[in-house]
Amino acid sequence: MAAKLKPRAERELYAPVKAFLEKQGYQVKAEIRGCDVVALRGQEPPVIVELKRKFNLDLVLQGVDRQALSDRVYLAVDGDTARGRRRNRPDGRAVRKLCRMLGLGLLLVHHGRRKGQGVDVVLDPGPYKPRKNAWRVGMLLGEHQKRVGDPNTGGVTRVGIVTAYRQEALRCAQVLRRDGKTRPAALRERARAPRAASILRSDVYGWFQRVERGVYALSDKGVKALVAYAAALDPALEKSR
Repeated sequence: MAAKLKPRAERELYAPVKAFLEKQGYQVKAEIRGCDVVALRGQEPPVIVELKRKFNLDLVLQGVDRQALSDRVYLAVDGDTARGRRRNRPDGRAVRKLCRMLGLGLLLVHHGRRKGQGVDVVLDPGPYKPRKNAWRVGMLLGEHQKRVGDPNTGGVTRVGIVTAYRQEALRCAQVLRRDGKTRPAALRERARAPRAASILRSDVYGWFQRVERGVYALSDKGVKALVAYAAALDPALEKSR
């Protein structure tokens, strides 16, 4: 199998894009008033294409700037050398969504194909009309309402986010540390944990252990969790009953 040709510079993207547009009846010229590619066809608005080997912020900013000149702006990137995580690939869902939101078109340029057939249109420019996801909105509002206080710091990474579910599990752990082995029904009331039975049975975090039928205690991992999440514990549950 012949190896794919890899462009050494942005200029090598120009010929396939030019051929692609000319095949559709456009007159194509390069480097017009700062635009990499400008294509005209009759009285239609100009098609402007910005070229980059990789999809990056500079390319997006260029495309947004060119929208002051035309609503028909495309970003063109090398489709053969695209690598990395799927969300960062030019044909990935996240990139396509970004371009759609900004009203930008997206082209992938391939090498080794016949002249005029080396460009794939991933997305055409157009107005963005977002549709709200009712389920996700419900999850967002529900989590906000169930979470007690504000136990997290916005922007943090690589730490365990204290969700409403984790808070409920922590309250169960607090009561188990305070009272010893307990049944889920009692935990529902003492820890104010409506999901106590499910939390203990699922044991997502490994904090609990069943000591006998329907009775649970705190595991060694649960003891360590109470130390690690000390700042997120409910002070009222630390008092003796």
